[in-house]
Amino acid sequence: MGREGQSTRQPVPAVFFDRDGVLIEATVRDGRPYPPRSADDVRLDPHAVDAVLSLRAAGFALAVVTNQPDVARGTATAEAVRAVNARTAELLGIAPESFFTCLHDDADGCSCRKPGPGLVLRAARHCGADLSRSFVVGDRWRDVGTAHRAGCAAVWIDRGYRERRPDPPYHRVPSLARAVAVALGGHGGR
Repeated sequence: MGREGQSTRQPVPAVFFDRDGVLIEATVRDGRPYPPRSADDVRLDPHAVDAVLSLRAAGFALAVVTNQPDVARGTATAEAVRAVNARTAELLGIAPESFFTCLHDDADGCSCRKPGPGLVLRAARHCGADLSRSFVVGDRWRDVGTAHRAGCAAVWIDRGYRERRPDPPYHRVPSLARAVAVALGGHGGR
């Protein structure tokens, strides 16, 4: 630590992952993705472990930024969301404190709910990220909007959902493996 509690470490590039449909498999019903209901339902994306290992080896900080509005809607509990986060962290070898979760719905008007930048900004402070060299990887328009508002590059994993498409610019990829390739290829910045 430097003067007045300031860290002297240099900012690093980071990847801010969405959770459901990116690191873990979402259940898709009627063309829309839904999160696992419990820790027992967590199934990693087939590329998730390799993604974490490859990005760490390349010097990226990693964090997970996830909207979980079902808590505000009364169809899930905060405890269930924490359990899913903990199980995902355990399976991936990511510290649980690297998960940043918004439990609000749109009507709450909070800055942490994606596409607001709040979760990414908190995660960036936590891991010492240089946002201009960082990426938000997600599977929905809200993730891309968050990247734009936070000053990161956006990587959209197109899972074929029947919902609004993101506003450009973004890197469109078919899988988490390809999203990692974009980050490792240095296609960051805005």
